[in-house]
Amino acid sequence: MHLLLRAALALAFLALLSPARADTLRCNGAIAAEGDTKLSVFYKCGQPVLSDASCAPVYYLGYPYPYPVPGAYVPCQPVEEWLYDRGSGNLMATVRFRNGKVESIRYDRLPQ
Repeated sequence: MHLLLRAALALAFLALLSPARADTLRCNGAIAAEGDTKLSVFYKCGQPVLSDASCAPVYYLGYPYPYPVPGAYVPCQPVEEWLYDRGSGNLMATVRFRNGKVESIRYDRLPQ
């Protein structure tokens, strides 16, 4: 019996050590999560403090498109990051969009 209890406690302790994922952002009583559209996040959380847009390369079989060839189409995916300041005592939230949907939500003291 004691062995079973010890094993259960060890498993519970290991579960607490696993890294936490920040998949959601609570805004004004609503929750923005991975997979939400930009329109949905804007409606739930309002205007971000800062936003940045770029074009990430598309990878084929693990390699990026080798180099731009004049006249050739070089594919990329639109990527945006929106920064939300959640007030004093809270970490800043960075919402990353890829192809118009939330890919990740990160929390940090300062923008990265």
